Amino acid sequence: MLMETKEQDVFKQDPSKPLHGSLTEDGATQQDASLAHSRLRNLPGTKDEKLYQWPQRPLESIESAFALREYLQALIRQDPHNVDLLITTPSGQDENAWLYEHLCQICLELNYLIVHLEPECTPEVCPEMRAEEWKYYCATHPTPRECCAIDYLTHTLDWASAMLNNVKFFPSRICVPEGAIKNFQSIARRSYRIFAHAYFHHRDIFDAFEASSRYTQSAETSLYERFVKLSRARQLITDKLIIIPSSVSDEDSANVDSRQIMARSREE
Repeated sequence: MLMETKEQDVFKQDPSKPLHGSLTEDGATQQDASLAHSRLRNLPGTKDEKLYQWPQRPLESIESAFALREYLQALIRQDPHNVDLLITTPSGQDENAWLYEHLCQICLELNYLIVHLEPECTPEVCPEMRAEEWKYYCATHPTPRECCAIDYLTHTLDWASAMLNNVKFFPSRICVPEGAIKNFQSIARRSYRIFAHAYFHHRDIFDAFEASSRYTQSAETSLYERFVKLSRARQLITDKLIIIPSSVSDEDSANVDSRQIMARSREE
């Protein structure tokens, strides 16, 4: 979903002069560092702790067709825990366009969760797509049918990505049609199941993933909290479908409630 950075321009230089400026401590040159800062690019060979080391820019100063996306990603890197700020629509922007960019970003980051799940969430270990007492059928087929969990997860993200990139539903990133909200709800509802399966059946991976990210150097990402708050604020998911406890202290009561209302299989 993210746009890759453009290739760096090749500059012709006087062969009698050094190809680059003086080296910095991490091996990059001063000229390279200046070039990266001016173009907001991570140069090849940049260390993890040096990534994205440029000031936050005001949204109105970003001249790009993907300005909202770049701005959102910058906010996440700056402070992933300030979820209220992250989900608040910037002044003067279309609310549905901001929601669209959030769902694109969430799908992008969920891809990395699936990568972590693959070694453990095999068809032998998870032959069915479940989240505690829930059992889900995969609706990406002509007729909903059972899939092993890892196939369900990949099918769901493939479907969500195809939906978000479909110009029939989303012809513009600047102004999203009001009728697209029903598609947002479907994407959010199915995406939530990825979190739920990881939480209830691969808790160690879920916790480890929440504590790391390529988009922020913070100790935690708050990805799930961001997703849930966004979904509740925009009424994308009903509370009865949110089965992951909001805190450890809520786990026992949540488990009792879920057994009472979720003992049946769910189709799309």
